[in-house]
Amino acid sequence: MAQKSYIFEVERGREAKDGQPSAGPVYRSFFAKDGFPAPIEGLDSCWDVFRMSVEKYPGNPMLGRREFVNGKAGKYVWRSYKEVYDLVMKVGNSIRSCGFGEGVRCGIYGANCAEWIISMEACNAHGLYCVPLYDTLGAGAIEFIISHAEISITFVEEKKIPELLKTFPSAAKHLKTLVSFGKVTPEQREEVQKFGLAIYSWDEFLQVGQDQKFDLPMKKKSDICTIMYTSGTTGDPKGVMISNESIITLLAGVKCLLESVNESLHDKDVYLSYLPLAHIFDRVIEELFILHGASIGFWRGDVKLLLEDIAQLKPSIFCAVPRVLDRIYSGLTQKISSGGFIKKMMFNFAYSYKFHNLKKGQEHVEASPVFDKIVFDKVKQALGGNVRIILSGAAPLSTHVESFLRVVACAHILQGYGLTETCAGSFVSLPNEISMLGTVGPPVPNVDVRLESVPEMGYDALSSTPRGEICMRGNTVFSGYYKREDLTKEVLIDGWFHTGDIGEWQPDGSMKIIDRKKNIFKLSQGEYVAVENLENIYGVVSAIDSIWIYGNSFESFLVAVINPNAQALERWAKENGVTGDFNSLCENSRAKDYILGELAKVAKEKKLKGFEFIKAVHLDPVPFDMERDLTTPTYKKKRPQLLKYYQNIIDKMYKSGSKPSA
Repeated sequence: MAQKSYIFEVERGREAKDGQPSAGPVYRSFFAKDGFPAPIEGLDSCWDVFRMSVEKYPGNPMLGRREFVNGKAGKYVWRSYKEVYDLVMKVGNSIRSCGFGEGVRCGIYGANCAEWIISMEACNAHGLYCVPLYDTLGAGAIEFIISHAEISITFVEEKKIPELLKTFPSAAKHLKTLVSFGKVTPEQREEVQKFGLAIYSWDEFLQVGQDQKFDLPMKKKSDICTIMYTSGTTGDPKGVMISNESIITLLAGVKCLLESVNESLHDKDVYLSYLPLAHIFDRVIEELFILHGASIGFWRGDVKLLLEDIAQLKPSIFCAVPRVLDRIYSGLTQKISSGGFIKKMMFNFAYSYKFHNLKKGQEHVEASPVFDKIVFDKVKQALGGNVRIILSGAAPLSTHVESFLRVVACAHILQGYGLTETCAGSFVSLPNEISMLGTVGPPVPNVDVRLESVPEMGYDALSSTPRGEICMRGNTVFSGYYKREDLTKEVLIDGWFHTGDIGEWQPDGSMKIIDRKKNIFKLSQGEYVAVENLENIYGVVSAIDSIWIYGNSFESFLVAVINPNAQALERWAKENGVTGDFNSLCENSRAKDYILGELAKVAKEKKLKGFEFIKAVHLDPVPFDMERDLTTPTYKKKRPQLLKYYQNIIDKMYKSGSKPSA
């Protein structure tokens, strides 16, 4: 039986010519074989998404947060669509009363909350450009964005006001008005007024425009709705201009996709909002929920309490970045390995049985209903008991975590891929397709995709296994980088957006991300090393949580800085009679040799070339984090910053290992 493919060809490939590399055929989702999904009627802007749902579902619960009773978090309390709409109109009138209208840049700074969405919808209503200020970006980046985007008014979470004040006096050149999501202290008022700015508490601001009524401007699809600054792994943040059309095209595509696989959203769906709204991934998911009149509950802002919020909210769709799913995975595997012998045997038997049935092509609900009830139900209940789809995005999810969750979570585990520049989800794996494990699935039915060869890295888009840089075109593609025509021209060529990611088409039409175009360097013997690919290979070693590999053209071998897995390292120490706490184990030379040995095993197994073996490691007990500027808010590694931070350690590793044995 021929394998089913979820894509079809719309244009032939092209050979290399005039300095342009060759490119593979252009493909489109099988679900768009009769053309891209038609735009949803009456939907021209993000404002329409909300306005139409208010008309259709006025009494539905829209935004919820946990109420506190005697200092303890209790149940979720809700505001209906109509109640939120009334607040949005008040905020909008107040914004306009302060003299801010169409095209003005409005900042929103803080963790996800109802006021975040209300402020965003007020911007949508009056045609202001909403500019999220990443909750986790420090004062330096905030200052850069306020000045670069020339932000005039900013909504800010109460506890972030001190952080915002650090950007003065430079940010005060543009900023005229601040609105707190909560209260304002007399000291803050004084400080802000020194710079000639107005500052309001939330309740005060709601009153500012109460006697005035402003007409809403006409909005076009091509209007910019938001400027999202990507945290970028190199250089200054770039302002990605996203139009109304990009977002509403994406919504139509995702809606069509979910309907095609019998997983349509409905107004009873519930979503937990905890991934930053300042990131396109969460923003479009929340727009999708608003479109369906569904409910959005906010977390309390503490990752340690996340599972507790989930248990209370009982979401039906759960979105996550791999870091969160890795945590869930380690928590579960630890529980299983510390259980008794019988429990462990029972779990392993149930796991193998269900996985075997999934591989035979059975749907997850039929693969093992009995074991779902008696063995895996605990996992389901830990996620609230109602989750039917878990969507992972923003970074690659390890295959062992994905396959584990596909078996035990009693839900569809889907991995998506997209960029801020392509308005988030451009690819997503499909429910019940176990062959898509380790891939990001086929394209969403609103983009065209082709691979372009990268000859210097040996990737050929026209070979029998097509590999190359992923390029996309369609209405979800961004309108350009704000005030950076030069950077826009580098990545938008003849309507095609060049992602910088290297992909490989699979026989079923799904895409596997295998490398990153920029993360390539030469060793002194002239060999090219694609470092991202190697990190993914070595990343399967269970004794490590995270790995950053380094090399350069003056050295002949690779070194790595590793965050070891505490449990694994402590277990090894106990078995080998090595004493000391986790920090001292990380400095122990035997521990380093043990980790090097584990890396070498994987390298041999995967038949890596000699120069791809890692010859020296440094173990850092502290995970790569944003505090030290080593990762972006979505946990992508910032390579230049990692190099700067670990430079002395790198130099030492090269000195001590200058004659590596093969």
